[in-house]
Amino acid sequence: MNGNLFELLRTHWSVAPDRQFLVPTTGAALTYREMDHRSAQFATVLRKHSVTPGERVVVQIDKSIDNVAIYLAVLRVGAIYVPLNTSYTDAEVAFFVHDAAPALFINQDNIDELAAEATNAEPAMAVETRLADDLAAMVYTSGTTGRSKGAMLTHANLTSNALTLHAIWRFTPGDVLLHVLPIYHVHGLFVALHTAMLNASTVLFSSKFSVDETIERLPEATVMMGVPTHYIRLLDDSRFTNELCANMRLFTSGSAPMTEAVHEAFTARTGHHILERYGMSECGMITSNPYEGDRIPGTVGYPLPAVRLRVMADGDECAAGDVGVVQVQGPNVFAGYWRLPEKTEQEHDGDWFITGDVGSVDEQGRLSLEGRSGDMIISGGLNVYPREIELVLDDCDGVKESAVVGLPDDDFGERVVAFIVPSGTENPDPAVLLETLRQSLASFKLPKSFEFITELPRNSMGKVQKVALRRH
Repeated sequence: MNGNLFELLRTHWSVAPDRQFLVPTTGAALTYREMDHRSAQFATVLRKHSVTPGERVVVQIDKSIDNVAIYLAVLRVGAIYVPLNTSYTDAEVAFFVHDAAPALFINQDNIDELAAEATNAEPAMAVETRLADDLAAMVYTSGTTGRSKGAMLTHANLTSNALTLHAIWRFTPGDVLLHVLPIYHVHGLFVALHTAMLNASTVLFSSKFSVDETIERLPEATVMMGVPTHYIRLLDDSRFTNELCANMRLFTSGSAPMTEAVHEAFTARTGHHILERYGMSECGMITSNPYEGDRIPGTVGYPLPAVRLRVMADGDECAAGDVGVVQVQGPNVFAGYWRLPEKTEQEHDGDWFITGDVGSVDEQGRLSLEGRSGDMIISGGLNVYPREIELVLDDCDGVKESAVVGLPDDDFGERVVAFIVPSGTENPDPAVLLETLRQSLASFKLPKSFEFITELPRNSMGKVQKVALRRH
């Protein structure tokens, strides 16, 4: 039996091959049959460029129909798909490409040429046979050391998550997904598109989130997956009404925490209760609030079927309500970090993966998250590691030392704030600092503000106390 995820997806969409699959904002839509053909053309191109089973293909291109076709083509030929955020700078991309050592790097410089090659290519319709434990994708994530790590995801990891979410979120014939997420990370690529393909659903494929476009397309949709920032911005528009959402059956939210105030405002405006869930690059989705039953603001629901979860503190499992570090087991848990066996071992407790997130489980088994054991900031649904920013800031003229933290933000969930200890009597110019950072870091990592202080708070061991900075 072929464990290739592509085979599973194609089997499910083959019930309606001539149904529209991706409907972009502008331009022609593509049916499932046409996507099958297009991905097969790209499979021919990949093989021409020496992509063989088990090789990595790094992709950093704008969201498009061909982006999806390339992803499916990589699965088709048995290679490993490595998506990169399109906001990354050249310096950041250079690290990822060096680390992944891909057979092919696809970016905005060569995509047009490769797409033209695909258009003229004979489609390679065959699907490479893969074992369930073979790698299908690798997603880079930041860790507590500050070094980006490639989370290796198998065909079985992605398959189990897709089938589970398709079932528990009650996808049915006729569902239409409004897709407003980027497709360079787990949420937009794996969660949204996999469930849609398993359902042979039409996907309203927006190039990016826009309030105007979302409001225009919502009446055609039944499902929308977003991040809290999307829903906050919709609530700020008077056109976003109960009537506009009359055809919708499900709104989900993830990638960042959602406040109770947003939950309540959304329900009051639309009559819908947003279904919040919890996941991460290493595991896909881990928990979900129920489709039927109470969706309680401030919780991320129950472990998915076949997923086990525990909360640990000081080597012992916590009682209901007690706070500790979340650990998980299950078919969704990744195969390890690329070329980092020691790091992989460090972040496991026996067979349990240590998520690094802090939370508690109530007596009913619902998980509530309190924060992260590390310093990771999630701003607008994107991960920001403070050390990356601090390293650049500490090298700036006029900066003695720095510390970066995330502070609560109604729009982005958390905003990046940099605390600076000046090296001289005058504070460095924030505009100059920002421009220096912009040359090295993606825009979503840039501080929203700078605070100048005389010294950083430290404990007796000299470690900066970021909790104190957050209370500053």
